Amino acid sequence: MTAEGAEPAATGTGRHHLGGQRSIGFAVLSVSDTHTEQDDPSGFLVQEMIQRAGHHVVSYHLVANSIADVRDALDPLLEELKVEAIVTVGGTGVSSRDLTVNAVEGLGGRLLPGFGELYRSISFGEVGPLAVLSRASLYVVKLKPVFALPGSERAVRTAVDRLIVPAVQHLVEELER
Repeated sequence: MTAEGAEPAATGTGRHHLGGQRSIGFAVLSVSDTHTEQDDPSGFLVQEMIQRAGHHVVSYHLVANSIADVRDALDPLLEELKVEAIVTVGGTGVSSRDLTVNAVEGLGGRLLPGFGELYRSISFGEVGPLAVLSRASLYVVKLKPVFALPGSERAVRTAVDRLIVPAVQHLVEELER
């Protein structure tokens, strides 16, 4: 405690840290009506970035942008022991076809609002007021983080580099307690 009674800022050396050495098992679920598993630049990018950060991709799938397809794909991933975190790519905008967030919300998890708030704040610096059109979010479903990212490569780079990679190990460890 400091003289004012507040806890000192985290230094990365205590129990609360960012990063670390543990390799997390990820599932990547792309949601698109226009791409295929052979042509999915944002899905490929998130996998590459996760692996470059020292984590591993346990599963990758691409599904149509429908609530039923997203839920049908997420259900077995949430039960798979090797999957410790899930990243969805696409379907987080405001159009009538952007249904990923709706699908994840319906799974009964907890929203962690800070992720979306931080993502939109960072994104505002990159795209200006259009950042408010993103419903990027983080849910905890069956004790697993489910990150819902926009489908653009820029959005993937921002979210994975600035938010997911630095915090995912600590998040997973907290959920395992």
